[in-house]
Amino acid sequence: MKKIYFTMMFTLVLASSAFAQNIANFSLRNVDGSSVSLNSYKGKAAVVVIFTSNHCVYSKKYESRIIDLAKAQQANNVQFILINSNDGVLAEEDNFASMQARATEKAYPFPYLKDDDQTVAKAFGAEKTPETFVLVPSGDAFKVVYKGLIDDNALMSDRVQKKYLEQALSETLSGGAPQTANTDAVGCSIKWK
Repeated sequence: MKKIYFTMMFTLVLASSAFAQNIANFSLRNVDGSSVSLNSYKGKAAVVVIFTSNHCVYSKKYESRIIDLAKAQQANNVQFILINSNDGVLAEEDNFASMQARATEKAYPFPYLKDDDQTVAKAFGAEKTPETFVLVPSGDAFKVVYKGLIDDNALMSDRVQKKYLEQALSETLSGGAPQTANTDAVGCSIKWK
């Protein structure tokens, strides 16, 4: 009985760490009114896409860490993109005007895009805010090399033990694959229409 249990557990670990997902180009409206296309970042070493929201306490707690990491990674040719896919009717703080105000207030150093019809969130399989995806250019698309958490302590930045996103970026930029390619995002659920 123990042998069967071990085999099942080993299979589950392999399945969760070895996933392949390609993301096709998309274009969404930025808070500055421009249209931002994923393909415009084909020349980047990596693109970090984070599904977030204005109202979620987890997203708010991560905001400064995301800004700091995005600024630090600019020298490594890494582009950060934040996407808000929440229905602005169900979560009024996530309407476009509120997104514009938030980006201005916090001086976001990256695009903050509105996924009005939620097709981009569905294409990624995003479910939470914040939920992170590290992409690398791959032919006509982008390959997801990491999906999940930013780090292991959403609510208390001074108690972080594992910086999953930072580690995934470091391993990717070194030419390898992240040792931890998939973690379960913790946060608020995306507010679907």
